[in-house]
Amino acid sequence: MIFIISLTLVAILGYLIMPDSTPLANNMTIQLSLKKPGSEFMMLRLRKTERVDTVNLFTKMLFGQPSFYRDIPITGYHLANDAVIVDEYIGTEDKPEQKLYSIKGQFFSTTGPSGNGSGIIHKTFWLGTDIYGRDMLSRLILGTRISLSVGLMAVIISMLLGVTIGSIAGYFGGWIDVSLSWLMNILWSLPALLLVIAISFALGKGLWQIFIAVGLSMWVEVARLVRGQVLSLKQVEYIEAARSLGFNNTRIISKHILPNIVGPILVMASSNFAAAILLEAGLSFLGFGAQPPMPTWGSMIKEHYGYIVMDAAYLAIMPGLAIMLLVYAFNLVTVGLRDAFDIKSQSTRF
Repeated sequence: MIFIISLTLVAILGYLIMPDSTPLANNMTIQLSLKKPGSEFMMLRLRKTERVDTVNLFTKMLFGQPSFYRDIPITGYHLANDAVIVDEYIGTEDKPEQKLYSIKGQFFSTTGPSGNGSGIIHKTFWLGTDIYGRDMLSRLILGTRISLSVGLMAVIISMLLGVTIGSIAGYFGGWIDVSLSWLMNILWSLPALLLVIAISFALGKGLWQIFIAVGLSMWVEVARLVRGQVLSLKQVEYIEAARSLGFNNTRIISKHILPNIVGPILVMASSNFAAAILLEAGLSFLGFGAQPPMPTWGSMIKEHYGYIVMDAAYLAIMPGLAIMLLVYAFNLVTVGLRDAFDIKSQSTRF
């Protein structure tokens, strides 16, 4: 729980704690592609000519702040009147290229950008850079937000559908139960990933489409669990007493049955959260998830899995490790909830 809460705080703060706070952490510096963790570079920051508005704190936290500067990696510099002459970094095996940039009319600082001007800064890439020269730490942090949001939305959708349909099937029985059980069995027989891909094809590619597709693929598990629990409870004495008092079916289900099966539902929700994260990662790896340049852990693995056999395996290992740790944490929470509620049902999938 501590690990999950910590990642949730990281996901909420998002751009406020990311080294690269530009939208989608998509600030590319191609010259710095595939740099190892801890790499530090001197950067010349030149003010962009186009207008860039400063956003408020809340907007920055949610969507990021477009950069005011253009970053140019350099190995050295010296000032000459109204210009700065720099040795521009091109690559590890290439000699720096000497270039002159005008700083006339701008405030120039050798310790960092100030006001509306430019400056020389030192930038450290704590987890290295990807193939496009983007900061890996920033993209991992933003990927946390994507994974947790997909898990949360998928669980909400699956819970709403599953609890509603399972309650109706279990409580009313008869042809309603037969029809809904037939639908559940058909969907249950389909592999979850293939079902999500089929729904994604119908809805299109995008983050909100993934929310819906993953949620629609997971409600069956919840419905089967709720149906079984309702079937075992609807004939007990306090439910018969509620009927004899004239309570309507909606009140009996919502006030008397569902509160007594909240334990198994919470266990299923935790289990589905982990499954949704894995499904989203698999979809992104296959190219059906959130589209580039939006960073997701699955797409980061897809972009860099070819480097596993090279000297940059960490590019694929880091997002893979993040997926593993988060799913493992939710599985431990699932086991803890199962023990806390003393649930003996074997219908919950871990």
